[in-house]
Amino acid sequence: MAVNLTWYDIIKGPVVSDKAYKLNQKESQLVLQVHPFANKPQIKDAIEKLFNVKVKDIRTLIRKKSSLRATQKKYNALPGIKKSKVAYVTLAEGYSLNLFEQPGLPQAQETQQAKAE
Repeated sequence: MAVNLTWYDIIKGPVVSDKAYKLNQKESQLVLQVHPFANKPQIKDAIEKLFNVKVKDIRTLIRKKSSLRATQKKYNALPGIKKSKVAYVTLAEGYSLNLFEQPGLPQAQETQQAKAE
């Protein structure tokens, strides 16, 4: 199915989890939520153009919609997870991209002050 998607349509955002953080730190991998109709060449092109990095490998998986348990229905808790597509992107040697650090956080300011002293 050929769908005409822009780079911004393809990449929805990062997956924020402990596993994604560890993969980013140790193996230079990104875990991103992508459009369900995007294929690997489209994902690779979008990441290379948006983040100015080289992509070595991409693995994708589709998360199926999960159903609610009886207790969750009873107490009206969190809804089920919708169907989504996730891409595990391995960056080429010499490239890194940290999506979890943001400039201006209190921890980042403290480390800059400590380096100045």
